[in-house]
Parts: sequence; C-alpha cells; structure tokens
Amino acid sequence: MADILPGTLGPLLREARQRLAAAGVADPTLDARLLVEHFSGTTRTQAIAEPARTVPAEAIVAIDAALRRRVAGEPVHRILGFREFYGLRLWLSPETLEPRPDTETLVEAILPFAKATAERQGECRILDLGTGSGAIALALLSAVPGAVATGVDIAAGALATAMRNARDLGLADRFETLESNWFAKVSGSYHVIAANPPYISRQDIGNLQDEVRGFDPHLALDGGADGLDPYRIIAAEAAGFLETEGLVVVEIGHTQRIEVADIFTAAGYRLADKFRDLGGNDRALVFERAKP
Repeated sequence: MADILPGTLGPLLREARQRLAAAGVADPTLDARLLVEHFSGTTRTQAIAEPARTVPAEAIVAIDAALRRRVAGEPVHRILGFREFYGLRLWLSPETLEPRPDTETLVEAILPFAKATAERQGECRILDLGTGSGAIALALLSAVPGAVATGVDIAAGALATAMRNARDLGLADRFETLESNWFAKVSGSYHVIAANPPYISRQDIGNLQDEVRGFDPHLALDGGADGLDPYRIIAAEAAGFLETEGLVVVEIGHTQRIEVADIFTAAGYRLADKFRDLGGNDRALVFERAKP
C-alpha cells in the first residue's frame, strides 16, 4: 500500500492528511505534517517552498507505516517517540506518561520559588516524584541554573528515559534518578517536592480516551479507588524530606481541588496558592507547612 503515497512532498502531505481525516483523526492536518516532516527529514518551509521536492522511497515506506499506526489509534507523539514540553524535546518510552501542556502549569507554579531559593541560598533542591520522562524536573533545571533535581520513579524504564533526556539536554550533571516506590528510598531534604501523580480513579480508567487508556502506562494513571491515594502518601510522608520553608506542589485532576486540599490540611499543611491551566481548570496546588 506504500506505493499509493505520492513521491513528492506537497502531494504526500495532502494524501497523508486525507487518509487521517478519513479515519476520523481529530487533527489530521497537524498530525500529517508532524509525521511527514519527521520521517522525511523535511520542514514546513520546504513543504511550502518546494512542494515538488522528491521524498526518498524509504521515507515513503516509513510514513506509510506511521500513518497506519495513527489510523489504528496510536498517539502521534508515541509514533514519533518524543514530545515537546516547556520548549524541550523529551524522548518517550512505554513506561513514561506522555507529558502534556496542562503539566506546564505545575512548572509555572514552582518556578518563582525555585528561582528565588537558588538566588538566596545558592541552590534549589527539587524532588520530582513519579518523574516519568523527567519533564517537570528537567523543565525546572533548564530555567533555573542553580537548581538540582532528583527524579524518583518505580519504573526502571522511565528512569532510563529521564536520564537520556537529561543527557541530551545537557542537564545530566544536575539531575539524578532514584528507583523508589514514592519516598521508600529517598534521603536528604528538598526545597521543593513536586509530583504529577496518578489521579484517575481505578473504575474510571476504562472511560479514558483510547489514546490515553491504550498507550499511557496504567501505573501512571491509577490513583486508587477514588484517585486520591498518591496524595495521601505524599501528604503523610513529605514532611520528613522537606526544608523548613519548602513547598509541596502537586498536579491534580480538575475536580479534585477540595479533596486534595483537605488531605494536605489534615496532614499539617496550608494551601499557599492554586493555579489553573489554559483551559481554566484547577491544575496545580502549592502547599507549605502550616505555622504552629
């Protein structure tokens, strides 16, 4: 079937877009462009300026295979093997959650404190629980030269991917990984403890979009019976690893603000700030230890 794809760039893009649109893909224009550009090694500018540019036969075969995977429901960034997050290109693997723009809200929530701490104390130590691809920690390290981070994950494959990302971004000298079930093997103290934990209730996983349910690791989705178990663990154990004036910052599901705030309040924290994502949904909560 690969031979039905045109051998020149402009017609190839049109055919790819039409194939994805016919399959009901949500954004066929963008996905076709991402796949064609990646596997052909071309740019958007070339598509506009050189529509008659010849695309090598091996690239046509690769594009055809990628389109088949996309039509079958695989997310475009899983096919590419990477995703942009906070201006960084991050590699993905089967053990990592695909970082999404909503999580950039968490980075923005932490950034002013991390910068101020690094300026005042010479460094800001960050613990990223459930680091996955390393997205949160590496975004913060890229923006705060005085920061150092430890990425914790229960999945060795995720940690290998996170370290690969750190090396590719030139951040490996300030980033280390730790295979641990939450705080079990953590030591030391941190100015910021950050987490985008699993927060989907177990019974709701089956209702997620196919692209999430079928391709994101369930370990990174399953938050227990009510979706709140990880917050209970973090709230109960974080104080032992938090600097006196430190912050705990967590991403939440858009309906969970009150429940998560109650969990942390009961554990001796104060809700210091809350942040909404670009869709206007509650997305990140900032906690500090309550004053006696």
